[in-house]
Amino acid sequence: MRHLNDMALFVEVARARSFRKAAEALGMPNSTLSRRVSELEKAIGLRLLHRTTRKIELTEAGQLYYERSKRIVDEARLAHEQLGAMLNQPSGVLRVSLPVDLATFYLTPIIGEFARHYPGITFEFDLTPRRVDLVAEPFDVAIRIGKLEDSGLITRLIGRHSRYLYASPGYIEASGEPATPAELAEHECIGMLRSPIWSLRQGMNKVDVAVRGRFTLNSVGMIRALAVNHQGIALLPEKIVAEDMAFDRLRRILPEWQGSAVSIFAVTETRLIPAKTQRFIEFLSSRLMEA
Repeated sequence: MRHLNDMALFVEVARARSFRKAAEALGMPNSTLSRRVSELEKAIGLRLLHRTTRKIELTEAGQLYYERSKRIVDEARLAHEQLGAMLNQPSGVLRVSLPVDLATFYLTPIIGEFARHYPGITFEFDLTPRRVDLVAEPFDVAIRIGKLEDSGLITRLIGRHSRYLYASPGYIEASGEPATPAELAEHECIGMLRSPIWSLRQGMNKVDVAVRGRFTLNSVGMIRALAVNHQGIALLPEKIVAEDMAFDRLRRILPEWQGSAVSIFAVTETRLIPAKTQRFIEFLSSRLMEA
């Protein structure tokens, strides 16, 4: 590898026909450049340059070595330039596993914005509640919500959304509005499966409420739809219900209280990911992380 680096230095000297000019172009001391070229000549066993006080000329061996080395150095430079372009404008098929509700209700416009930034990328999205196998299946990245199991995969926190309590005007009119978290136990609460406790906080105050209701399910989208249809109180990320709030389909209740934040992760098999995947993860993180 050292000889390859010295080859590139020799090519610059041969092009400039001057150690001083080559050293200036390379941003290194003249003495260091001269020593490195001399070491290259010793390693090869042939003199490559005729040095005089006025000029530098290539020997016969130096001319042959220069012609071969120049092609190698130019190819290496071109490869670096192409890789740089790939990093700036990555291309190829990006295969992503996405949670159904997050993709449907929130990620779609963000992904559309990303697609406009990177026209060379095409997309294959698998919207599924199951935890895909990143080792056995051909996915570049999986986006996952909530607590993750220790799987040995590479995880990166890319978003954290606060959750608040919402109910429809129709539900509030029919059932009233709770004034304290404790009163939630007297209301129809639309809950997630295996999550009968809602943890709420107000500043430094924290409280756990055991909620009940006729509906428990594993779909944020359906929880939202049931709440809009007056079936109870829901604990949801505010970004998911922004449109419902704007059109007064849902109203925030107990506004000084909020639920524990929902964490969003990007999961990959390895840290060595292609530019298309790296840019996608970075882009989602810039849009999903709350200030």
